[in-house]
Amino acid sequence: MSNKEELTGISQKKEISFSEFKDVVLRDYRIAIESREASLLGRKEVLQGKAKFGIFGDGKEIAQIAMAKAFMPGDFRSGYYRDQTFMFAKGLLTIQEWFAGLYAHASLKAEPSSAGRQMGGHYSTHSINPDNTWAKLTEQCNSSSDISPTGSQMPRLLGLAMASKQYRNTPVLQNKEFEKFSKSGNEIAFGTIGDASTSEGMFWETINAAGVMQVPMLVSVWDDGYGISVPISYQTTKNSISEALKGMQRDKNTKGYEILKVKGWDYSSLCDTYEKAAQLCRKDHVPLLLHIEECTQPQGHSTSGSHERYKPPERLQWEKDFDGIKKMKEWILKFAIATEAELSQLEEQARTDVKDAKNRAWKEYLDEIKQEQSVVLGLLQKVSANSTEGAAIAKIMNDLKVIKDPLRRDLVSSVKNVLRITRNEKTDERQELLNLSNEFSTKNIERYDSVLYTSDALNIAEESPIYDAEETQVNGHEILRDNFDAILEKYPNVLIFGEDVGKLGDVNQGLENLQKKYGEERVFDTGIREATILGQAIGMAMRGLRPIAEIEYLDYLLYAIQIMSDDLATLAYRTVGTQRAPVIVRTRGHRLEGIWHSGSPMGMVLNALRGIYVCVPRNMTHAAGFYNTLLASNEPALIIEPLNSYRLKEKRPTNMGNFKLPLGVPEIIQEGSDVTIVTYGPLCRMSLEAAQQLEAYNISVEIIDVRTLLPFDVNKMIVTSIQKTNRVLFLDEDVPGGASAYMMQKALEEQGGYSYLDSPPKTLTSKEHRPAYGSDGDYFSKPSVDDIFDAVYSIMNEVNPSTYPDIYS
Repeated sequence: MSNKEELTGISQKKEISFSEFKDVVLRDYRIAIESREASLLGRKEVLQGKAKFGIFGDGKEIAQIAMAKAFMPGDFRSGYYRDQTFMFAKGLLTIQEWFAGLYAHASLKAEPSSAGRQMGGHYSTHSINPDNTWAKLTEQCNSSSDISPTGSQMPRLLGLAMASKQYRNTPVLQNKEFEKFSKSGNEIAFGTIGDASTSEGMFWETINAAGVMQVPMLVSVWDDGYGISVPISYQTTKNSISEALKGMQRDKNTKGYEILKVKGWDYSSLCDTYEKAAQLCRKDHVPLLLHIEECTQPQGHSTSGSHERYKPPERLQWEKDFDGIKKMKEWILKFAIATEAELSQLEEQARTDVKDAKNRAWKEYLDEIKQEQSVVLGLLQKVSANSTEGAAIAKIMNDLKVIKDPLRRDLVSSVKNVLRITRNEKTDERQELLNLSNEFSTKNIERYDSVLYTSDALNIAEESPIYDAEETQVNGHEILRDNFDAILEKYPNVLIFGEDVGKLGDVNQGLENLQKKYGEERVFDTGIREATILGQAIGMAMRGLRPIAEIEYLDYLLYAIQIMSDDLATLAYRTVGTQRAPVIVRTRGHRLEGIWHSGSPMGMVLNALRGIYVCVPRNMTHAAGFYNTLLASNEPALIIEPLNSYRLKEKRPTNMGNFKLPLGVPEIIQEGSDVTIVTYGPLCRMSLEAAQQLEAYNISVEIIDVRTLLPFDVNKMIVTSIQKTNRVLFLDEDVPGGASAYMMQKALEEQGGYSYLDSPPKTLTSKEHRPAYGSDGDYFSKPSVDDIFDAVYSIMNEVNPSTYPDIYS
């Protein structure tokens, strides 16, 4: 093969001189050497205790350099934790920043991917400017923030690719307002995944969906023959993901995938293959799968173990022989692109530069903490000089002083120990130490506990519904439909999709005829695939769209809960607010019929989805108000519409698309003086019915609809009610200890309501089992009006048994 032929892909078919060609090749070779050296030194840093854990990209360097050549500004990566070489090759991360991530440097300036919140190997770029506006995504190369659970990058990848299709095919998106997000849909979503992870269901669900939808998704499968210690024969049908997916290969009669195979050590073929694949994907929106075979993993899976324990000697020798860097060097020498001496000099300089970058990263990381250590030691000395506990303080000081590489926890613990033993002393020096402790607390909240929410949704002002003089009554689903109509008219970047959403207008007609009005690009059906419905929404939201993703029933949210929890809920936190995905998840739940259509798994939702707002409206007007509020903000949210309210009559507002409900603000729907009921959703209506019956027994009930569970009662309305009634019942349809326990903890512990109680707090929930089928099943499985009556009456019986004698004894 001639040098001229070798230019294909490497130079992207530009006519360049041999000198320029040589510069390109040697730059690539240098990046590979630097990345490998970073992996080798990174492992040593972990084993020496300077970092907690290491998982590296050694063995994948050459393929990732080729991928980087095809990656253009505006493109997005959704990958996994071995993509360091790609990040280096695109200039998205420096070696020093990479080591800062390994050390968990809690600074976005030093460690721009996550400020130390994620372990090394998890990469992201900044989509949000410091002023909270969107960056110009089309002018930068973009990496969506990685997560560790295997295969979980795939659902989001689908959405990142789908956004290009939307921007290309949706007329209302083709204007200057959206130029920062897309240039005519010409962007590719590059996915990367290890071969073993293709065994995950999310991989197959995503691959199938992308093939159906024909979106510009280019997936690279790094195949090194193992999943940790488990060989490919246990992982993949036919021992090959490309062979297993052959049925999806497109032909002249059917759409599908373009599936290509290339060796992970073959530099020139990799460059050529990626160039051709990207051209096809970018221009024609054909999804591609690149099976990168014969990759190696020289250091094994991670610092948790050694691959010598499970790879046979012949495999270990093969990995040495077919190491991508070794093969690239052989190729360079074969075609006389550079001499052995030139390469040796390059290698030596690259290794020196990586070591220097490592040392700078460690010094910058440690210097910050050592400066704080010096301040602490100085203050402890001052406290000790004026304390009766001088000897004990001296020991604490000495223990802190001898720590060669201190952590912030060492500083905080030392300060707290001294404050404890001097608790009875009131000196200026101790006060100074207490001030420092408070300062540390504030800074460390910012470093480690901030930006779970961006909180802009809490600043949206309430705007009440307006009604005409006749106060026209309509079915609840009509209010939703008309409000969605107004939303779609108002926000050109809103898309609504899910199972039965498009042609049918959803199973309860909340989107009736809206596909016909706004087109299939904006209101559309999906396959039955909840995980990728959510992933589709996350990826599109990360590219400036405002998706409303429907999960048909709350019970089916379990299919998507992992993606919502691991990806969507943590996105703002793990990127320190530099990326966002303002997804609105629409579902319906609570009372219906049977085990799988009447669920209220709210405890699971609350525990899994911190970072996502959870709205539990009691009627469709409130649901519509929450949609309007959330679209005026940039927060992800889950809205659970009450399933039995679509056919109930409500007054129709005239200001559709504009009225807004505040988040975290409950509503007192009935005032009372004896007992406070705290509840939400359809149980509000049942509580009102029970309260009416209780009036006949001279029991006055105050009913509070919390309206949102995340956030929860930000103005402490519930504790004010408990101050008045001195008794409380927490009521919901979850299992015992679920959302009722959450509400109790919030109101009694966090808000201090416990001190105002004259009676023990009570909860009323569903039974521990799923609801049995039928009307009787519902009655005996979930709280009924009778149950609510009995629970409140029993509280009053305990207060005054003579006035409220036991009914059932």
